[in-house]
Amino acid sequence: MSYRLSRPVGFVVAGLALLGLMAGAAAPSPLYPVYQQLWGFSSFTLTVIFAVYVVALLGTLLTIGSMADHVGRRPMLVGGLLLLAVAMVIFANAGGVGALLLARIIQGVATGAITGAVSALILDLQPSSHTGSIVTGGAPGFGLALGAALAGALVQHAPWPRELVFWVMFGCYVLLALVALLAPEDARPRAGRRTLARALRPSVGVAAEARSTFVAWAPALAATWALGGLYLSLGSSAVSRLFGVGDHFVVGLVLATFFAPAGLVLLVIHLVPQPARRPLGLGSLGGGVVLTIAGVLLSSSAVYVIGSAVAGVGFGVTFQAAVAAIAAVTPADKRAQTFAATYVLGYTAFSVPAVVAGLAAQDWGLRPTLIGYGVLDVALVAAAALLAVRGARRAATACPQAQPVPACPEAR
Repeated sequence: MSYRLSRPVGFVVAGLALLGLMAGAAAPSPLYPVYQQLWGFSSFTLTVIFAVYVVALLGTLLTIGSMADHVGRRPMLVGGLLLLAVAMVIFANAGGVGALLLARIIQGVATGAITGAVSALILDLQPSSHTGSIVTGGAPGFGLALGAALAGALVQHAPWPRELVFWVMFGCYVLLALVALLAPEDARPRAGRRTLARALRPSVGVAAEARSTFVAWAPALAATWALGGLYLSLGSSAVSRLFGVGDHFVVGLVLATFFAPAGLVLLVIHLVPQPARRPLGLGSLGGGVVLTIAGVLLSSSAVYVIGSAVAGVGFGVTFQAAVAAIAAVTPADKRAQTFAATYVLGYTAFSVPAVVAGLAAQDWGLRPTLIGYGVLDVALVAAAALLAVRGARRAATACPQAQPVPACPEAR
C-alpha cells in the first residue's frame, strides 16, 4: 500500500494549494504598469490580458470543473499545479503581449481544473466545518495579498525584476504538486466512460439541495468578486497614476490592503454571532467602496487605502459566510460541481466588469471609470442586502417562534 499523508496534513496541503493558486493569480498585477511602459499597450489591452485568464478559467470550469467528483480530487490537483508551473515559465520568459496572453490562458485553464477539486478536498479533509469554511473563505484573500505584495517587493528590490516572482511561484507549484501526490482522499465509485463524457459536456450546476441558498447569496458573491477584479486589473494603474506612487512594492502593498484584511478577519470571525455576519460583511463592503470613491475624488491615497482595508474586511466576511452557507446544504458527492458553479459566478463578476472598465478608462479616463465602477458595486451590495432582509422575513414567517432562525433552510 502506497504511503499517504495523514488527513490533518492533507488538509494543510490542500489549503496551501488554494493559497498558492490565488497568489499566482495576483502576481502579475504589480507588473502591469511595467509591461505597459515597456511595450506601450493601452488600459483596454491590459484588461484583456487580465480577462483571457478568466475566460480560459470559466471554459475549464464549465467542462472539467466537476471532474474531481468522478476521477478524484488528487489527480485534478496535481495536474493543475504542474500546468500552473508551465504558465510561470512562460511569464518569466515573456517578451511581449502575445506571451502574456498565452501565459494567462494556461494559468486560467490550470486554475479552472484545480478550483473545484481543491475546494472539495479541503471540505473532505476538514477537521470541522468551521475550520473548513475559514480556509476556503480566507485563502483567496491571503493568497491574492501575498501574490501582490511579493511581486511588488521582488520587482522593486530584487534582481531580475520581471522574472524572479514567477520562478519563485514555479518552485512552489512543483513542490506542492509533489506533496499533493501523497494527499489522502476518500474512496468513491469508479466512473465509467459515459459518466466522464457527460461530465465533460459544457454545463454548470448547483446541487438541488443548495440552489435556494446559492441564489440568495449570488448578488453578494458578485459584488465581492467584481471589486476584486477591479483591484487586480486596474488597481496598479490607479495607484501609480492617480496617486503618483512610483515604488512597485508600495503599489503591491496598497493592493494587499484590500486582500489581506479579507483573510485576516476570518481569524476572528468566530467571535461574531452567525446572524450578524452577513450585515457586517455587506456593511463593510459597501462602506469601504464609498470611502475608496471619496479617495479617488479627493486624490487622497490615505482615504483610498482606508477604504480598501474596510472593503477587504467586507470581502472576507461576505465570502466566508457565503461559502459556509452553500457548503452546509451541499452533499459531499456534489461539492466539486457546486463549488465550480460558485466560482463560475465569482469569476464572471471578476472579469466582465473589469474589461468594460478597461474600455471605459480608455475613452473616459481612469478616474471617472473608477467612480462609476464603485457606484455600481455599491448598488450590487444594496441588492444583496435587500435579498438578505427578504430572506430573513420569510424565515421568520416559516419557522415556529420557539425555533432559532438558523435552523430554517430559508435563513441560510
